[in-house]
Amino acid sequence: MFSSPGSSLRSWSVVLAAVALLLIGVWLGGHPGWIPSGIRGAFVSQSSAERQVQNVLDMVSKDYYRKVNTQQLIDEGLVSAVASLNDPYSHYYPPGDLRVFDSETEGQQDSGIGVEVNQSAKGLTLVEVFPGSPAAVNGLQPGDVITAVGRTRLAGLTIGQQSGLVAGRAGTKVRLTVLHDGHTRELTVTRANVTVPVAYSQILHYHRLKLGYLEFVEGFTEGSATELRAQVRKLLDQGAQGLILDMRDNPGGLLSQAIGVASIFLRDGTIVTTRGRNQPTVPYFAEGNAIAPTIPLVVLVNRYTASSAEIVTAALQEHERAKIVGTRTYGKGVFQETQTLPNGGLLDLTVGEFFTPNGTNLGGAGVASGKSVAEGPGIKPNVYVYDNPLNPGLKALQVGERVLASELR
Repeated sequence: MFSSPGSSLRSWSVVLAAVALLLIGVWLGGHPGWIPSGIRGAFVSQSSAERQVQNVLDMVSKDYYRKVNTQQLIDEGLVSAVASLNDPYSHYYPPGDLRVFDSETEGQQDSGIGVEVNQSAKGLTLVEVFPGSPAAVNGLQPGDVITAVGRTRLAGLTIGQQSGLVAGRAGTKVRLTVLHDGHTRELTVTRANVTVPVAYSQILHYHRLKLGYLEFVEGFTEGSATELRAQVRKLLDQGAQGLILDMRDNPGGLLSQAIGVASIFLRDGTIVTTRGRNQPTVPYFAEGNAIAPTIPLVVLVNRYTASSAEIVTAALQEHERAKIVGTRTYGKGVFQETQTLPNGGLLDLTVGEFFTPNGTNLGGAGVASGKSVAEGPGIKPNVYVYDNPLNPGLKALQVGERVLASELR
């Protein structure tokens, strides 16, 4: 007796779905070193299960009506297996997808003209022009205002719409109308892939005070602490009387860089403590090479300040080293470790939690409860200022200037 075509398709779909996961049992059963000890028991099959899986694999290899790509099944099965943890921070990256992970840890490239902007009444005001970028080559300078892109005037548009018109694929051209010192000019700029600096700085003049402004939004990638340290030293050399560290929208990143950043401003003390189910409890301390340990400091944060950015913010707040201005932060209280696999893939897995100097975990109860690892309460700022992350303005920065100025008087 033959089953109906629909029933047959459903049966094979179930078999293939099972095979994707069963393959993991066979493969990892013979390669237990692929995965950290904390979850090894969940993946490594017993001998009877291995035989059953092998039988299914033999059936699929022999009888399935199309040739099966075993490696592809393994990769897709590993992606699905890690995703089933309901942890948004744990991922398996097949060899072909490692560029996604590399971009998160090694810095970021944008396609565009190479500027940092703020919204103004007339359009986009250039806050920073990155060296060597198309904007720099064409003579654009901080303070210039892009008032139109092609025939589209930017006044009245959201900052997302404005920026979307300026940005574009590398090699394409964009016609800009630019206001400079009261004079308007038009120019055509060829977009390019621009490496975005992790941090940049400028002096702000506020009621005869010189305030150093540091923007640090691109994440804690390799070398970012060193770059930020150089920017702080530059501001100090320029006579900054106080510092504003802007970490709004900073998604975090490498723990080592968080320790390095906090150590710019803290002489000593605990910065963070980590521990996990199969991880030792490890306290991390300031490295003892602070260059700005006493200068008044304000940190700007919002709902998308997360992970390593929260580690730094909490350490500065709890050591009473800085005033925090903005909204509650994201609340990511867990950390990941990566392990390169023999097939060239990579496992980025949540292995523990981190705790602030006062012993607080900023995340939810996901690790302890077995539920999805979700965002937690985050850091409560000293001064609450709402700044719409979808259309950010200058409000939080203006409040930060006032708070910092009050510390200087």
